[in-house]
Amino acid sequence: MTKLQVRAFLYQLGCFAILFILGRFVIAEYTGITGIWIPLTAFIVATLVAPQFKALKTKDGEKLFMKWIFMKEVKEIGK
Repeated sequence: MTKLQVRAFLYQLGCFAILFILGRFVIAEYTGITGIWIPLTAFIVATLVAPQFKALKTKDGEKLFMKWIFMKEVKEIGK
């Protein structure tokens, strides 16, 4: 794995973890869901909402890109 691929993995893991923990808290506090359904629901929500990071090789070298459900275009990270 290259340095940018590791960075993309860590960014994706960090975003997922933050959204999972936040989602788990919100679901536990403000809904009537109990038991195993709390983390399962938080997992699904975090997976769908978290941005996706990829390190791709271009003609200018390897670059890091981000795609998110709330943005139309793919954004280059760290120009």
